[in-house]
Amino acid sequence: MSESRQANPTAAILIVGDEILSGRTRDANMHYLAGELNRIGIALKEVRIVSDNHRSIMAAVNALRVAFDHVFTSGGIGPTHDDITADAIAAAFDVAIGVREDARALLAAHYDRNGMEFNTARLRMARIPEGAELIDNPISAAPGFTLENVHAMAGVPNIFQAMVASLLPRLTGGRPLLSQTLRIMRGEGTIAGPLGDLAEEFSDLSLGSYPFVMNGVFGTNIVIRGDDAARIDAAMSRLAMLFPETET
Repeated sequence: MSESRQANPTAAILIVGDEILSGRTRDANMHYLAGELNRIGIALKEVRIVSDNHRSIMAAVNALRVAFDHVFTSGGIGPTHDDITADAIAAAFDVAIGVREDARALLAAHYDRNGMEFNTARLRMARIPEGAELIDNPISAAPGFTLENVHAMAGVPNIFQAMVASLLPRLTGGRPLLSQTLRIMRGEGTIAGPLGDLAEEFSDLSLGSYPFVMNGVFGTNIVIRGDDAARIDAAMSRLAMLFPETET
């Protein structure tokens, strides 16, 4: 087995919005964030979705920020009355929130360039919790923010992705997370025993089992994940020996 080393940082994403819970909007941000975090070696461990409710957001932020190295929030930092994520995060940290001059200046310049009114509703997006660091938004100027280990970002997918690109260079990751897949043309019930033994032997890796049916035949995709390419190769070799009818 490879030498012991510090585990990769961990993360959770908190998705805020009644539109997600009602099914009106399909979330894309978790999928995008998971891929980006894998790339830089931060392990996404939990996804939580809450409604546009101050107490629910606050409770979720407080639970997640003590359990994980990073918490990413998506949604609820826009100009409307139900955009309350910033207020809930400020309450979770017990800090004040108000219009911040650097955020106000970014928004004022953006709306001036585009010939749009910088009204009271849009000014709401300059309200930032005390002590937070801004996250750049090159698309619509309204910034996200980082407060300790909580990173608040927009819910609109292209803006969320732009904020992630602005934020990630500031974070310290670990070893990139890798994966390999073998397709076994057997049902899960017939491979569970040997697969369990293999998972115990390679306990430093994650072995996932994903069943499917193809042309009426049961099969299972086995996905092996980890940050050590040599260990993944070794586990894949053992798996192929156990089940020679595999496909990569």
